[in-house]
Amino acid sequence: MSRLAGKKAIVVGAGQTPGETIGNGRATALLFAREGAAVLCVDRDPARAEETAALIVAEGGEAQAHGADIGDEAACAGLIAAAVAAFGRVDILHNNVGVGGGDAPVENSDPGMFDKILHLNLTAMMQTIKHVLPVMRGQGGGAIVNVSSLASIAPAGIIAYEVSKAGVNKLTTSVAALNARYGIRCNAILPGLIDTPMAIQGWAGLSGEAQAELRDKRNARVPMGRMGTAWDVAHAALWLASDDARFVTGALLPVDGGQSVRLG
Repeated sequence: MSRLAGKKAIVVGAGQTPGETIGNGRATALLFAREGAAVLCVDRDPARAEETAALIVAEGGEAQAHGADIGDEAACAGLIAAAVAAFGRVDILHNNVGVGGGDAPVENSDPGMFDKILHLNLTAMMQTIKHVLPVMRGQGGGAIVNVSSLASIAPAGIIAYEVSKAGVNKLTTSVAALNARYGIRCNAILPGLIDTPMAIQGWAGLSGEAQAELRDKRNARVPMGRMGTAWDVAHAALWLASDDARFVTGALLPVDGGQSVRLG
C-alpha cells in the first residue's frame, strides 16, 4: 500500500547541484511521488525544479515545478499559494534548503556571511512554515519535515551553519508544541555525512581536494564504515511525513550511521 496515497506535498529544495549522485531534496520528491503523493517541486533554479518534476512524471507520478527563492518571504507565501491552487490543500511540507559555503570557525567568521547563512538556513525555513500553518490549521492537520544536520549538536568548525541548524531544531520543537492541537506534526531529520553532489562535488570544488580522497575521509568518520545516501534521508522523511509516524512530533531524528552515538 502506498504510504502517501492521496497526499499533497511540497518539497522545498527539490532540485540539486550537478553531480554523480542524487541530492536529498530530489530523492525525497521522487520517493514521495512513488508512494502516491502529488508533489510541488520547489527550487531557486526553476530548471532544476523542472528536471525533478519531469522525472516524477516520467515514472507515472504527479508533479509540478515552482521556482522560488525562499530567502524572500513573498516567495514563500507564493509557493504555498501555488500548491493550494494546484492541489487544493497541503498535507506535507518538506524543507530541505541549506547552504554552508564560505563558512568558518568563530575566529575567522565573516559577519556578512554569517547573516546570509542564518537567513537562508533558518529564517527562510521559518517563513515557509509561517505561511503553511494557516492552510494546515484550516484543513485540520498536516506534517512538516525539516532537514537539520548533525552539525546542530556537534562541532563542525563552521559556526554559521552549526548555529543555523541548531535554530532549525528549536524551530521544529516550537512549531510541534504549539500546533499539536491543530493536528499538525513537525519533526526534523539530522543527517550526518551523506554522499550528495553538494557534499562531494561542491566541497571538492571549494577545497581543491580530490573527490575520491574526500569520500574516503568521510567514510572513515562513520561508525558504519560508509556515508549515507540521499535515499537514507528520503526514507526517514517518508516515515515522518506518513501516518506511520502519526503519534510522532517534535522529534529530532539522526540519520548518521552512528555518528551521534560515537559523539555522545
